Amino acid sequence: MASGTLAIGRLKAIGDDRFDLLVVGGGIVGAGVARDAASRGLRTLLVEQSDFASGTSSRSSRLLPGGLRYLAQGRIGLVREASVEKLRLSRIAPHLCQALPFVFPAWRGTGWARWKLALGVRIYDFLCGGSNLGRWSSHGRDELLAQVPGLRGDGLRGGVRYFDALTNDARLVIDTLRSAAGAGATVLNYTAYESGDPADGCWRCVIRDRLSGAIAEVRTRAVVNAAGAWAPGLPHSGVRLRLTKGVHLVIDRARLPVNDAVVLPEGNRILFVIPWGERVILGTTDTDYTGDPATVRAQADDVGYVLGIVNTAFPAVGLGPSDVIATWAGVRPLIAPPRARAGTPSDTSRRHTIRMTDPGWFDVAGGKLTTFRLMGEQAIDRVGRFLGAKLPRSRTAALLLARPAHSGVLPPPVGPEVVADCCRDEWSVHLDDVLLRRTSWHAYHHDHDEIAGRVSDWMGDALGWDAARRATELARYRVATVADRTLP
Repeated sequence: MASGTLAIGRLKAIGDDRFDLLVVGGGIVGAGVARDAASRGLRTLLVEQSDFASGTSSRSSRLLPGGLRYLAQGRIGLVREASVEKLRLSRIAPHLCQALPFVFPAWRGTGWARWKLALGVRIYDFLCGGSNLGRWSSHGRDELLAQVPGLRGDGLRGGVRYFDALTNDARLVIDTLRSAAGAGATVLNYTAYESGDPADGCWRCVIRDRLSGAIAEVRTRAVVNAAGAWAPGLPHSGVRLRLTKGVHLVIDRARLPVNDAVVLPEGNRILFVIPWGERVILGTTDTDYTGDPATVRAQADDVGYVLGIVNTAFPAVGLGPSDVIATWAGVRPLIAPPRARAGTPSDTSRRHTIRMTDPGWFDVAGGKLTTFRLMGEQAIDRVGRFLGAKLPRSRTAALLLARPAHSGVLPPPVGPEVVADCCRDEWSVHLDDVLLRRTSWHAYHHDHDEIAGRVSDWMGDALGWDAARRATELARYRVATVADRTLP
């Protein structure tokens, strides 16, 4: 691992260097673009205005789905694309792609008949090339009730079982960035893209270090806008998005002891009950959102909506707001459909687009967590053609991702060694970088405040914080996360 690149001295490291590619956005798409570019020999710089994965890429359902429900919408190409990518991720990042069985019950009156589900999961496995992460099966009512204790039996017609994968979205970003850095990319968090204009055969771009206020001009032959929900706000961007809000809740698994994930149909969309170690993730919502993507939060009606659906499916559980350990909410940056075909948020396509809106400026938008690698490959194919460069074929479908000892679908044990590595090799600057995105300790543990105190001490030892800085970081963490813990 190129530790010098990983532990760069902010803007001093780039000086007056010229790059082949500047990637704007440090979520999963930007990370995938940077990894593909660097592994093909392009001199690559990635900048992220906040922390890596601090937007949508740490606020998903933590799943790598092929998209079973998109079959019902006739989007077979999208399902095939995502299914193939899911299997590729299982090979290049097995520590972040854990096979997970899903039970999909068929209740009378929901519009999801058992025979339709059985046909759908058969096609689903076929679109995976006939070798999904596990084989589908169909089950009668009594079998399903034995398999998922507590499930509502009234109106139940049976159901199906199929496989997708559990992941850790933020870790997928970090491990992808570690791989990009290992291939030679320079990556900077807390560095904002300010402006950029083409001149003298390249783009002259101004970036600002948000930690020190320092400003630098970089020259690059091409720019990729991978800023997700923030993409439309960049100069030269041609992105039009429909932002939709997704809310997730975390509860103790003892309150809802499921072994398989359970799919709960609700109108034209679905909600998941996902086993996550000693916890269960409930989600997600899908409603239009027009506010600042940085301030999206779970509201009382969101919490009530999710708990209501789960309580209807598991009538004896009786979950209430006091059962919720933590929440997170994010926005999906979906490509805006024409007004005439807008439909509901759940009807909006999850496909991605790659467009060159100015010579050398590429917008990469939309897509799914599962397809980030493919998006990176396709984007660099386009960049290479623009540059007139005979780039080697992408190798990211076969190259293993970086695999730190503490990286996995579940949070690592709380300890100073993990924190030291997060600071030394994973660009952690603030306390919330470690607790929310490098380890998920915030969402997983009841005693997160006590853990935060210990982590601030360990980060202080690693980064040379004095007592005042440690206190400041604890205060910042509590302000940043109060809405995730203070529930109605």
